[in-house]
Amino acid sequence: MTIDTLFRRLCFTCAILLPVLLLCIFASLAFHSTQAWKTFGFSFLFSTDWDPMTDKYGAFPSIVGTLATTGIAMIFAVPLSFMTAFYLSDIPRHSSAPLSAGLDLLAAIPSVIYGMWGLFVLVPFMQTKIQPFIVHTLHLKNCPLIGGEYNGFGCFTAGIVLALMVIPFISAMMRDVFMMTPPLLKESAMGIGCTRWETARDIVMRYGLRGLVGAVFIGLGRALGETMAVLFIIGNTMTIPKGIFGSGTTIAATLANHFAEADGLLKSVLFALGIILLILSFTVQILTQYFLNRAKAKRGER
Repeated sequence: MTIDTLFRRLCFTCAILLPVLLLCIFASLAFHSTQAWKTFGFSFLFSTDWDPMTDKYGAFPSIVGTLATTGIAMIFAVPLSFMTAFYLSDIPRHSSAPLSAGLDLLAAIPSVIYGMWGLFVLVPFMQTKIQPFIVHTLHLKNCPLIGGEYNGFGCFTAGIVLALMVIPFISAMMRDVFMMTPPLLKESAMGIGCTRWETARDIVMRYGLRGLVGAVFIGLGRALGETMAVLFIIGNTMTIPKGIFGSGTTIAATLANHFAEADGLLKSVLFALGIILLILSFTVQILTQYFLNRAKAKRGER
């Protein structure tokens, strides 16, 4: 056996391990969640019940909380990450190097630290400054998405913390994509009179579309599965939030809250929530590939 053959087989083995591992995880979750699906069926997805005393459980509040916090996080994170990355890729090296290092350090902060900061700093600030301004000063308390009740906790605060957590990841990847754009393309665009925004929109973004979309969805994947930071500040109530300021829970937070003492049907329900979260992540990836393939077809790429 030659070295090339050995190396090829080793690479093939490493490559095949990833889908095998993924199938094993999926099979394990499906096996341990069988009792929950047999007991509640697909109504489990839309039920709002959560009563361990009577063994009645529903996933809908956790699903809504997960989607709400992730959506809020991405609304804030994507534009801020884009502007940060574009600025870092466009300024001189002696200025971008320390700022990029600081951005990378933010990505290394553990999620529990973000949760502690959110609990002791952001929650009081939201309760005394931001939420009263939105509800009373802007008179939005009757808006269905806002609501008139607030205490600093809730989906909105959790979404902001999630945004701060994913911005370093998205920005770092976008920065690298921007820096891979050939300087000749950007200089040619500016040479014919394009502004910096036009250059970024029509040249840089089009050239690095796959990398930019990949960066966004990597941040989305982290926001979907984040646990500790959300656990501290979302309120942890098994109810559907009454507006973005309302308390709720996420799938990951529910797993962290109940898994230690779970047994019997409750344990199976938590595995069912785990497989729902996994399917949500798969759905995001499928939509990403669909979007990228359509974008490639429109641009005439193979």
